Amino acid sequence: MINEYVERVVNLIPEDSHRLYQISYKDACDLVLSGDPEAVSQIDGSYALLAKEGKTVRMARSLDRPMRYFLAKREEGPALIVADRMDTIKEWLVQEGFEDQFHPSYTRMVPAHYVVEIQLIGCPDPDPIYKRFFDPQKNTQSSNLEKIGRQYIGALAEEIAKWISTVPSKEPIGVCFSGGIDSGAVFLTTQHVMQSMGAQLSRLKAFTLNFGNGEDLTQAQAFMKQTNNSLYLEEILGDITHLDLNETLKILEDYKPLDVECAAMGMALHEGIRNQYPDWNFLIDGDGGDENLKDYPIEENPELTIKSVLHNQMLYHEGWGVGKIKHSLTYSGGLSRSYTRTYAPAKHYHFEGFSPFTRPSVINISEGIPYIEMTDYDHKRLYGLKGDIVAKGIKAVTGVDMPIFEKRRFQHGAVPVEQLRQAITDNEQLLRRRFHSMHEEPVKD
Repeated sequence: MINEYVERVVNLIPEDSHRLYQISYKDACDLVLSGDPEAVSQIDGSYALLAKEGKTVRMARSLDRPMRYFLAKREEGPALIVADRMDTIKEWLVQEGFEDQFHPSYTRMVPAHYVVEIQLIGCPDPDPIYKRFFDPQKNTQSSNLEKIGRQYIGALAEEIAKWISTVPSKEPIGVCFSGGIDSGAVFLTTQHVMQSMGAQLSRLKAFTLNFGNGEDLTQAQAFMKQTNNSLYLEEILGDITHLDLNETLKILEDYKPLDVECAAMGMALHEGIRNQYPDWNFLIDGDGGDENLKDYPIEENPELTIKSVLHNQMLYHEGWGVGKIKHSLTYSGGLSRSYTRTYAPAKHYHFEGFSPFTRPSVINISEGIPYIEMTDYDHKRLYGLKGDIVAKGIKAVTGVDMPIFEKRRFQHGAVPVEQLRQAITDNEQLLRRRFHSMHEEPVKD
């Protein structure tokens, strides 16, 4: 008979996978253990950290990487398993003989920007406690587009500089590039930062995915020609017949249609780069730029209005938020959930990816923009802000006149939408059933 529960914590996230600036892994974990949101907000970098004291476990993650956990029931007490992927958790449970307890919907995701506290005191387990540690304030910026742009791209440049300083000096750097606003800003700012640091620009390339009839390659070529950078562009050819829905769902571990599409294209791009450059390690991209400047077509989502977008803090980053009815415990919300579309393909093909748009210093600027004052709740004015802000910021920081093209999602630039939908359905119910069926054991006679 067990008189006292004996908890167990298994952290399957490698210590060397975090990219921390100006702080050690141990010191960062100590800050998480403190549970003090202000202290945790001082952790700079990309991380998914866990700390334990007695039966108290605290976890925190940055926006740009997933962190999942699962509570397994044992006779002697609960076991908390933490990893960046569901299948990693499942593998551990299988090895320990707890595979019957697993289902994807039973896993939990640590929401970005929160310290999550769990008490391992046995059955039934109490709900986690959430404390926000990143809390950008509204309306802290002026309504002057030049000033906003200079601060926004200035913060972007600082984050890129910090990242590049950690990349070995002889390692090449690839930009996932479509010629759109976000990847264009990342390329030009990365180029500018490398020049300022005295780094060799021969290390830099811009990779554009093309299935033969997509619009991104033409756009990317036009962007590079207008900015006198054509020599950096490299086309990565893909084949739509090679898209594998089951493999995409397996790698992504989610079923939202746009994220499934994006992950499929990301896998094609990363596979193409890996095949062409077996030793390439570092990629930088523009994921998060749309979320920062609220540049999604509101009309496509019946749950949203322009008021809900402008009045809810970081709606596109965090969804409806922790503690709300629509917040998913399994997946979190917003980019906090969907960043797996970028993280998972990069990890699968053994790249270290980075997006400066996910950094708090950059989001602080974008969340402080007085959107209501500058748009008066007008959709078209909201959609136009992004191009104006970024172009003015790029000019102020780099001196380059950046071309601005019509918005197009990454996954719709390598191949026409209609053709993509023949390979990847946009029916969420079908995708969800298919994903869950991959984790259901066949019935044995």
